Amino acid sequence: MATPSAYAVERQTALQMLYRVSDAMTIGICGILVGAFWFPAGGLGNAAPVHGFLTAFCAVAALIVFPAFGLYESWRGRSGAALALRTVAAWSVVAVSGLVLAYLMHQVGQVSRLWSTSWFLSVIVALVGARLVLYRLLGNVRRQGINAKRVLIFGYGPLGSEMFRRVQRIPAAGYQVVGIFCDNEDETLPEGIPVLRAPQEISAFVREHDVREIWLTLPMAACRDLCDVVYQFRNDLIDIRWVPDIMSVELLGHRFSQFLGLPVIDLNSPPDMRITGVLKESFDRTFAAMALLGLAPLMLSIALMVKLSSPGPVLFRQKRLGIDGKPFNVFKFRTMVVHQDHVVKQATRDDPRVTRIGAFLRRTSLDELPQFLNVLRGEMSVVGPRPHALEHNEMYKELIDRYMLRHRVKPGITGWAQINGLRGQTDTVEKMRARIEFDIYYIRNWSFRMDLSIIARTALHGWTGKAAY
Repeated sequence: MATPSAYAVERQTALQMLYRVSDAMTIGICGILVGAFWFPAGGLGNAAPVHGFLTAFCAVAALIVFPAFGLYESWRGRSGAALALRTVAAWSVVAVSGLVLAYLMHQVGQVSRLWSTSWFLSVIVALVGARLVLYRLLGNVRRQGINAKRVLIFGYGPLGSEMFRRVQRIPAAGYQVVGIFCDNEDETLPEGIPVLRAPQEISAFVREHDVREIWLTLPMAACRDLCDVVYQFRNDLIDIRWVPDIMSVELLGHRFSQFLGLPVIDLNSPPDMRITGVLKESFDRTFAAMALLGLAPLMLSIALMVKLSSPGPVLFRQKRLGIDGKPFNVFKFRTMVVHQDHVVKQATRDDPRVTRIGAFLRRTSLDELPQFLNVLRGEMSVVGPRPHALEHNEMYKELIDRYMLRHRVKPGITGWAQINGLRGQTDTVEKMRARIEFDIYYIRNWSFRMDLSIIARTALHGWTGKAAY
C-alpha cells in the first residue's frame, strides 16, 4: 500500500513535469507572438526559416537545461531574487546555444535582431514574472499553515533557537516546528512545542507526527551525535538537514565549495564576488580614470601649492598592505615638512610637522586624491577599508581580534567606517576597534549598491571630520 509520502512524491513529480512543459510552451508562444508583431504579413511562417527553428530548438533545449539549473527544486526558505537570477541565467544559456547552432549552420545572418532581442526579453519577463507570482502565492498559502513541512529541531542551543526564531519570523517559507530534542535541562525552550529528552524517543515521535525534516543544530563538538541521528533514520524517507555551527566561529565569512572533489566549508574567506567582483573592478578603474581626468586642474593646483609650501617632493609614498597582505606604495600629497621618523607617529592637533597647506588638505581629505592612481593600478579600490601604516598593523593585530581580516579585500580611498564618523586620528585602542568592526561589517555585507551609497555619502559630507588633523 502506498504511503502518503509516496503519493506526495508522485504528485510533486507530475507537477515538475507540468512545470517543464509550461516553460517550453512559454518560450514557443513568446517566439510566435513576437514574430507576429515584427513580421505582420504572416508571422514566423513568413519569416526566414531560422526563426521557427530557433523557437522550436530553444523550447526543447529548455526541457534539458532548466532542470540542470535547479529551477524545479523546492524554493522554500530561499530568496525570490536568487530564483529570478537563476532563471535568467538558464534562459541565457539556452538562447546563446540556439544562436551558436544557427551560426554553425551559417544561418545566423538571417536572424532578425529586433525579433531575437524582443523574444529574449519577453521570455525573461514571462518566465521570471510567472515564477515570482507563484513564489508569492505559495508564500501566502504557507502563511495560512497550508502545505507546511513539519520539522524537528535536534539540539536547542544558540543555533537551534536561532533556527526556531527564523521559522517564526518567516512563515512564508512554509515550515512548522512540531518538536525539539534537547538534553540540556537548563535551556529555555519555547512554550507549546513538545520537547524530547532521550534519543530513543525520536524515531517514534517522527513517525507519529509525520515529521518531514530533521534539522541538526548541534555544536561542532557533538559530531558523534550527528552521525547517530543520520544512522537512526537511514531507512526512512525523511530529509535531514545539518546546520553547521559556523556562528560560533567569529571569522570573516563562510561559503560552501568543492575541494579536491569533496564538499568543504570555507570559514575565513572573503565574499565570493564572481561577476559582481568583475563589475566592482571595472567600476573602480573607470571611476578612477574619470576622477583623475576631471580633477586634473585641482590636483595640479594642489601640487603647485605643496611644492611652494616647503622643500621636498609633491607626492608622499609610504608602504601599506593591500589585498591578502601584499605590500604596495600608497600615494598622497605631502602635507608635512620633510623629516625622518624612526617610528610612525599619527598627526595630532597643531602638529608642528604639518604645513599650512597640509593642514587644509588633511582636514578636507584632498591629500588622498593621488590614491586614484593606486586604484587605476589595481592596488586599491574606490571603496574599502582604509590602509594603515605597517607599524600600526603590527601593533594592533595583537590588540584587536580579527584586525588582519580587513586585508582580505583591497583597501579603499573611502569606506564604511569613514562615512560613519570614524576617520582621522585613532589615539586609543577603542577607536581603532570600532573602525575595524565597521570594516568587517562592510566586507561581510558588501554589495555594489553599498559601494555607490558610500561614494555618494562621501561626496556629500564625508570629506571632513573633527579628528582629521
